[in-house]
Amino acid sequence: MAKESMKARERKREKMVAKYAAKRAELKAAGDWDALQQLPANSSKVRVHNRCGLTGRPRGYMRQFGVSRVTFREMALAGKIPGVKKASW
Repeated sequence: MAKESMKARERKREKMVAKYAAKRAELKAAGDWDALQQLPANSSKVRVHNRCGLTGRPRGYMRQFGVSRVTFREMALAGKIPGVKKASW
């Protein structure tokens, strides 16, 4: 489980990216790099890191499901993900 402060920091970054997205796009199109530099650093989309929706784990993130590989495996074995079952051949 990730620390609550790390999860909160990521949520804060996501809000900031959404808030400044239009302004950043406008400044980039105009080529005004000085004004772009004055915006908060966390308003850049590349600063956001994918985290597991349940545990907050930053590594092993599966985009299709929004959870980490560990959580995905637990949920799949418990039958909580429709259409997913353990392979056997």
